[in-house]
Amino acid sequence: MRALSSNSAVSGVGTGSGADTRLAAEAAVDEAFRPLAGQEPDLVLVYASVRYDLPTVLKTVSAAAGSAVIAGATTSGQFEGGRLIEPGDGIAVLALAGGGYRFGLGHATGVQADATRAGRALARAALDAAGPVRSPHEAVLVFSDGLAGDQQELLNGIHKVTGFQIPVVGGAAADDRSLAETFVFAGDRVLRDAAVAVWIGSDRPLRVAGGHGWRPTSLPLMLSGVDGQVVKELGGRPAREVFWENFRPRGGVDTKLYKKAGGYHSEHAFGLIQPDGSLLIRGAFIDSDGNLRTFSPMPPYSAVQVVSCEPDDLLEVGEQVVDSVVRDEEASVVLVFDCVARLDILGERGHEEVRRLQTAARGARTFGYYTYGEFARTTGVAGYHNATIAALAL
Repeated sequence: MRALSSNSAVSGVGTGSGADTRLAAEAAVDEAFRPLAGQEPDLVLVYASVRYDLPTVLKTVSAAAGSAVIAGATTSGQFEGGRLIEPGDGIAVLALAGGGYRFGLGHATGVQADATRAGRALARAALDAAGPVRSPHEAVLVFSDGLAGDQQELLNGIHKVTGFQIPVVGGAAADDRSLAETFVFAGDRVLRDAAVAVWIGSDRPLRVAGGHGWRPTSLPLMLSGVDGQVVKELGGRPAREVFWENFRPRGGVDTKLYKKAGGYHSEHAFGLIQPDGSLLIRGAFIDSDGNLRTFSPMPPYSAVQVVSCEPDDLLEVGEQVVDSVVRDEEASVVLVFDCVARLDILGERGHEEVRRLQTAARGARTFGYYTYGEFARTTGVAGYHNATIAALAL
């Protein structure tokens, strides 16, 4: 744990690319650390394509980071300062010092076997690492193996430690859309079937926000038949049949999108109806056996709606989310977690999105990656999302 006086944070962002892992990592580290002008960082975040030799990436970062907290994840693309790094290449590093923050690092394995236990353990470890002195304002930053366990249950476990008042933000690790194996980083360790948490203490308010831009295309439906991630019945009828009936075609429905293995999102998904009427988005696809499947289990007998989106809505919501967290002129960086499903839907307009996010951040610099799910919990217990964008300003 490190704590500094309440001055503005200093941050630097660096990127590296190409086939040579060591050279790409060194380029990212050198660029990220340069603005610190010799000051030791307190927090270093590392995002990388899964194609790289990940232990080498972290060894390179750790050699330069001193006693800084190091955390991160593999991605399906990254972005910083209005520039998009396409999936399949790239390492991005953020180094942050000052600002009066306290950081504590925790991690837990065994997410697949018991996600609730893992969430509770990693949150407790991060809190303990932050030290005995509590800050006036706190938040928890989470990176999880995007292919391990029930992510909402992981968040439920975190909530047992944080309670209602401490917001949670972060993203599930990705692997360039292949859905084969994802990893998270804790210090110099590369972990799978695991989650990492950074407990953040601050003298100033820490604002977490999330938004999605999806709109209902169906009436509320009862999830009357579900087996894990497979949706069998909606309102007592075959789920796939009901799902198709509520599509809102835009230039014809491309059914091939639903038949791709690897979770290739289309322009339709499910919205879990919350007590306040808001929707938690759950991506859906047709698997190789013809089953309608979601990326995270939905509770049996819950109320859902089929939802759809337009690119303009996604772009507008992204700007709103970033703008809502940048209320402090001293903010140095905005951490953004953006679902790769949104990038797939936006297509070439993904470059437009990252430019607009940077404009919304005003004087702060955006730093983010494309995820397999997002954490944005500000009230209540629920807060794991698909096809959503989440942000936190530091």
